Amino acid sequence: MKKLLRLPSFYLSLPLLLTCGLTVLTYDLPPDYLEGLLLLVTMALAIFAFDLVAGTRLPASALFRRRDYAGTRDGFVALLLAALIIVFCLLDLTLFPIPLFATPSAYANMEGGRDHIRHVSDMCWVLPPIGMLCTRHKGLRAALIAVGFLFPVLVIDRNRIFAALFSVVLVILLRRDDARPLPWKSVTLLVLGGATLFSVLGILRSGTLDYVTLPFSDMYKAAPQGVKWLLLYASAGPYNFGSILAKQYTDSHFLFNQLVPMSGSIATAGTGIPLDAANINVGTEFFPFLMAWGPMGAAGSIVALYALLLWSVRRLQPTVPLFGLLIFLRVSYTCLMAPFAPQAFTWTNAGFILLCLLLQLIAALLPNHRQSDAPGLIDSALPASRGMVPPRLS
Repeated sequence: MKKLLRLPSFYLSLPLLLTCGLTVLTYDLPPDYLEGLLLLVTMALAIFAFDLVAGTRLPASALFRRRDYAGTRDGFVALLLAALIIVFCLLDLTLFPIPLFATPSAYANMEGGRDHIRHVSDMCWVLPPIGMLCTRHKGLRAALIAVGFLFPVLVIDRNRIFAALFSVVLVILLRRDDARPLPWKSVTLLVLGGATLFSVLGILRSGTLDYVTLPFSDMYKAAPQGVKWLLLYASAGPYNFGSILAKQYTDSHFLFNQLVPMSGSIATAGTGIPLDAANINVGTEFFPFLMAWGPMGAAGSIVALYALLLWSVRRLQPTVPLFGLLIFLRVSYTCLMAPFAPQAFTWTNAGFILLCLLLQLIAALLPNHRQSDAPGLIDSALPASRGMVPPRLS
């Protein structure tokens, strides 16, 4: 398992294969819908096979553990970013109704400038990893982790809950000593807690699933309500992908609106897309490319996403810079969520990556108070008996 975690394609191929398998189990699929699933499965297997040969890997866990970001320039700038995000989270909760306590549909209301505030507060998922990595103060660490999980619950944002959960689990696993077994109990507890919270928030947001009219299998119909939410969310993207490919529907407006800021709506609900269920409107990361450029465009977007993932992995070399790690956490999460909805090829995702690159540059320009030649690395060569500990930013 630890070897798989270091394999870049693990974060893209495995989710595609898993969700395509769940799609086959969840629905009684029309035969022509299988072509879309076959395209996704073939690309996932091809990327995994290439990855095995290419040899690009994440750094070993020993290198992740050696990095000490607390007190470094990068850690200081990251904490400033966290403070800014918390301010915008408070503005979001203060100036607008809190969806968890108001009408559940309020989560989708972005009028009155809330959409601009949400561009910053949506980055709340970085608070838990920053808290885990950039401070030794237990109270501050607990506060950052708590806000990172509490704010998405209050605004009923399941995507940010998953992003925070994924980041915490991955940081724990990547920094785990190779000589020690993976903490399966803790990871399983976090995943089950996240899945339960996802199901509960799904019911709060949209009610029951009785109104969804799709060709569900007997296995799905016999499942509990909470499990149905998970199965539907996991399988709806590949299902709609196969559906639109079978219908050969084309429309390039959605891809254009997704890539160009402020050019138009990217919402697929209530549009002319011939979805089998108008209220189930997710269609994978590659859905807009499929509608714009057909199966070749969808396949090209899968390759492009894998290339972005490889770039983020290579930015971790050779010393796992903090903002390089945040970029990897973001890109790997968009790969994990690729079977569900577009997140990678959006201007907001590009903005987050550019922000991290800018903050890394700003941190490099700050005065370096470290005595070590490799800032951020725990300098094991310093004699402990002589008390030579690198000074830290206060």
